[in-house]
Amino acid sequence: MSKIDIMSLGGLNENGKNLYTVSVDNKILIFDCGMKYAPDKMYGVDYVIPDFEYLISHKNDIVGLFISHPHHENMGALTDLVKVLPDLHVYASNYTSKIIEYECEEEKIKIKNLHVIDAHKRIDFKTFSVFPFSVTHSSPETLGFAVNTPDGAIIYMADFVIDPTMKGYYDMDLGKLAYIGKQGVLCLMAESVFAEKKGHTSPNHKLESFFKKIVDKNEGRIIFSVLPLHIYTIQEIFNALKDQNRKVVIMGKELHTIVSICVKNGYLDIDENIIGNLTDLKVSNTVILISNDRESPYANINRILSGRDKFVTLEKTDTVCFAEPSYDAYEKLIVKIMNELAIKGVNIESIPKDKSVRHHASSEDLMMLVKLFNPKYYMPIKGEYRYQVENGNLAYKVGVPKENIILKENGYIATFKDGNLVENYDRVFVDDILIDGKSSEDVGDVVLKDRELLSSNGLVLISATLSKKDKKVLVGPEIITRGFIYDKDNKDILDEVKKISETTIEENTHNKYADYVKIRNDIREKVGAYLYKETECKPVILTVIQEIEV
Repeated sequence: MSKIDIMSLGGLNENGKNLYTVSVDNKILIFDCGMKYAPDKMYGVDYVIPDFEYLISHKNDIVGLFISHPHHENMGALTDLVKVLPDLHVYASNYTSKIIEYECEEEKIKIKNLHVIDAHKRIDFKTFSVFPFSVTHSSPETLGFAVNTPDGAIIYMADFVIDPTMKGYYDMDLGKLAYIGKQGVLCLMAESVFAEKKGHTSPNHKLESFFKKIVDKNEGRIIFSVLPLHIYTIQEIFNALKDQNRKVVIMGKELHTIVSICVKNGYLDIDENIIGNLTDLKVSNTVILISNDRESPYANINRILSGRDKFVTLEKTDTVCFAEPSYDAYEKLIVKIMNELAIKGVNIESIPKDKSVRHHASSEDLMMLVKLFNPKYYMPIKGEYRYQVENGNLAYKVGVPKENIILKENGYIATFKDGNLVENYDRVFVDDILIDGKSSEDVGDVVLKDRELLSSNGLVLISATLSKKDKKVLVGPEIITRGFIYDKDNKDILDEVKKISETTIEENTHNKYADYVKIRNDIREKVGAYLYKETECKPVILTVIQEIEV
C-alpha cells in the first residue's frame, strides 16, 4: 500500500500556468509546466510562471516531468524549469519533443535528458509505472497519463475532446480508457475549462467549412491570426485553400519554424507549392498567416495596424480573421484592435460564438470520461474555481459521491493512504514568478508597484551638487519631472519643491558634514507630502545628491 500526494503549483483557480505533482511514496512525478499571459496591470511583465522553489528543494525525489502537449499554458515554463533543474528527465511524445528541442535551442539551453515516449507503452519505475495514452486535442500526439500504483491508477487528463471522427495523430482510443477504468482508478484529474458549456464540444471545434466560406467570399488578401502551436487549426486553414489559386505567406520565425517541423515530420499535410514568399505579399489574393507570441498577445496584428510592420500594410480590400482563442484578460485589447481595423475599412471575420478554436471538454465530454474511468475520487483541475466547482457537479451527476470530489487551490495537498483520502491541512507556499525580458529572476511586487506609480503618477527627479570641502550647494537643486505635471504651467509648484529641497539640505548639513541618507529621505517625505497636498498625486520621487571638489 502507498502514500500518495497530489498537488498543484499552478493551474487551479486560474487560466494557464499548469503544473501538477503526484508523489508516490515520496517519489515525485511532475505533469506539465506551463505559463500564463501577464494581465495588463503587470506593467512590463512578459509572462508568468509557477514558483519552482518546492521542486528545487525536492529535486532528489523527482522521477521526471511528463508533458501532455506543447501549448504554452502546459509547456511554456519548461525552459525556465530546465535552467534551474538541468538534470531533469523530461518525457514527451515525438511531436512535443520536436517543439521542446526547438524552444531549448532558441533559449540556448541544453536539455540533457529528453525521452521520446509512445502512447500505450508503459514506462516502469520499480514500485509504480506510467502509462501514456493518446488524447484528442488541437495538438498532434497529445497524451494523457495513468500512474499505476498498488492502490489504483492516478489519471492526468489536461486537455481533450471526445470525437470519434478524429484520426491519426489526433485519435483517442476510448477502448484503452475503458480498459484502464476496469483495472481500477483511484483518482481522476480532469480539466475544467469548458465545464460550464452544455453538450459535447464536437463538432463545434471543427472550423474548416467556416474558413472555406471566408476564402470563397473574399477575393482580396486574407490575414489569419493563429496560435503557432494550434496545428489542427492551421491544417484546417490549408484544407480550406485546396484548389484555390492562392499563395500562403507565413510570417514570423516561430510560426515558420513550427510549420516546417510539422511538414517535415508529417504532422501537417500541405502542398508545399502553395507556400509563397515575401514577394507574394502585394499580390491581391495572397493569404497571410501571422501568430501571437507568449510575451505579447496580438502583437503582430497590432504592429501591422499601427503601420510599424516592415512587410505588411493594410488595405481596404483585406480581410482579417482571428483564428485563435480569445482570453478574458485581453478582451479590451482585442475589442480595441477590431475597432481600429473597422476604422481602416478592413473586413473582420471572427469565430462564430457557437464554434471554438479551443479543443476542451464540455459537460457531456467530462461526464463520459468519468463513466469510462469510473474513478473512486475525482479532482477537477485546470481553470478558474467556478469551473472546477461545475466540473465536480458533473462528476456528482454521474455517480461520484460528493465527499469523493476534491476541490483544491494551488499549494494545497490531497493525500491518499492505503487507497483512501485522508485529512491533510498542510500547504506548500506557491507564488507567481513574473518574467520580464530575458531575466529568469522574479520581477517582484515592489518593482510592479513602482511601475504602477510611474504609469499613473509619473516621476520627479531632484538633483543637487555640493562642495566636498564645506558642503555648500554649488548647483541646484534642479527639478525634472516626467509624466507628472507640465512644467511651464506649474512653475509655482516646482519653485516650492526647490525651496523645500534647499531647506532640507541646509538642515542636514552641519560643521562641514552632510547626512546624505537623511537628506534623501527627508526630501522624499516632505516633497511627497507637499505634492500630494497640491495635486493629490503620488509621483515616484528620486533624489540625486553628489559632491565635488572645487
